[in-house]
Amino acid sequence: MTIQKLENILVIFDVDGTLVYSDKVDSRCFAQTYEAIYSKPFPTIDWKQYPHVTDTTIFDAVLQQHFQRGAEEEEVHSFQEAFIQNIATRRQTHPHEFNQVPGARQIIEHLLEHENYTIGVATGGWERPARLKLAHFGMPVEEIPFSGADGKWTREDIITEVMERAQEHYGVFSKVVYIGDAIWDVTTTRQMEMDFVGVRWRNDFEVLKRAGARQVVQNYLDKDTFLRAVEEATPPE
Repeated sequence: MTIQKLENILVIFDVDGTLVYSDKVDSRCFAQTYEAIYSKPFPTIDWKQYPHVTDTTIFDAVLQQHFQRGAEEEEVHSFQEAFIQNIATRRQTHPHEFNQVPGARQIIEHLLEHENYTIGVATGGWERPARLKLAHFGMPVEEIPFSGADGKWTREDIITEVMERAQEHYGVFSKVVYIGDAIWDVTTTRQMEMDFVGVRWRNDFEVLKRAGARQVVQNYLDKDTFLRAVEEATPPE
């Protein structure tokens, strides 16, 4: 099937649940790292209970709850080092727990080879752990515009940074589409009036459609279906 191409489309991917998933193993690694360092029970790994759903705000909110103070820069760095070691070790000892959304690496490779598309990554996680997760599956994202929660509190700030970096290198885009899997991705793109495509690898499309997403796919195995969703994408209702 032939897809009519629009020119110069920026496709920005989330990471967890959108390109890779672990059924909350990574989330539990985050909580376990915190508990090992601070000897306090981590409140919950239901991320929607935290403001803005970024690693920066989650970490800061839990410190505020336990110690009535925010996170210091060196403290964030030390926590990241321990967290990275934790998830790296888990990937070595339990590789079967970690998966890519079917077709994720292939669609990244396809878009990188296609002159009409530019890709970026904007994740609510910190950048170094996110890169480790993607590297586990050999995803070629080393040279693309990439932004995580480091030094940023909101998902809007993270996406905006990727857009700015992409525009600096590639110019103005005819269309910008964010690819995400969660309710907060719908909320963020609605607030930014940004085109959105949802990904639900469990095939539970209604989770995002009830929130207002108009285009939702299960995975990336059918390139034509995904590219059509990208080109027909609109902001959530």
